[in-house]
Amino acid sequence: MKYQRWLPNLLAAWFMMAAVNVHAADKPLKVVTTLSTFADLVKTIGGDHVDVSAIASPKFNAHFIEPKPSDVVKVQRADLFLHAGLDLELWRGPLLDAAGNTRLFAGQPGELDLSQGIPLLEVPTGAVSRSQGDIHIYGNPHYWVDPENAIIMAKAIAAKLSALDPDHAAAYDERMRAWTRQLSQRIEVWRQAARAIRGHELVAYHNEWPYLLNFLGLHAEQFLEPKPGIPPTPKQVQFLERYMKERHIRGIIQSTYFPKDAAGTLAKRTGATVVLLCQSVGEVPHASDYIAMTDYNIQQLTHALGGT
Repeated sequence: MKYQRWLPNLLAAWFMMAAVNVHAADKPLKVVTTLSTFADLVKTIGGDHVDVSAIASPKFNAHFIEPKPSDVVKVQRADLFLHAGLDLELWRGPLLDAAGNTRLFAGQPGELDLSQGIPLLEVPTGAVSRSQGDIHIYGNPHYWVDPENAIIMAKAIAAKLSALDPDHAAAYDERMRAWTRQLSQRIEVWRQAARAIRGHELVAYHNEWPYLLNFLGLHAEQFLEPKPGIPPTPKQVQFLERYMKERHIRGIIQSTYFPKDAAGTLAKRTGATVVLLCQSVGEVPHASDYIAMTDYNIQQLTHALGGT
């Protein structure tokens, strides 16, 4: 992605800033996250002891966010910066450079890479080139939509909050344990619901769902994008029409922020259902928090594929 259009604005915001604030025990930790899902987890675990905001709107593709000068100010004043790691947010580095808050740089006390400890899928094993499209060189970065990974993330968040704010460590641990118990109960419910649809193949717009599909026992081998990051073409739609009819594929999945024309055309030609799923908390009203978002996604899939 090119940064020329917005990086000067981020750098200009430097001149609007004061010195980095030092966290005081009687004030909430100032936390900035890249994605709204991460902000939801921080608020769930941190409660009143955190003041959290997200850079990326859930209404847009997180790959292509253009941070604003106000985002630079938020990062400059933050005690903690959480991100997905890997190569999801290519705008993350320029944002941190513009803010100049070195405590949030990679490996520093105020940084948390949530991909640490996650069992990554689709890590390339051979040479990667641009001819393959927008390939993720460290593995598929959309890991947070698997609820089992959310447990790993929640524990990491609680540990980091406790390290930065030890006076409230017991509260962070208690809230994390309560939430992960609740999530674990929902995981069992979701697994039961998925039994009726396990084994189904789907077609996806973009390859951003392997973690959720793996959790549910589903899979997607073909995509509306002929290569990652390349918009659908008539030739690809024609190929998928034949492919879906041969394999009796009943669902086409995509995030709400992708264009819907190609999926709609393919659905009409094949009789399949377009299933709109959420990558981020707040993407649709039903996805008001992490558990609600996962509920929504699984309900969308089970209804479309004939489950209950």
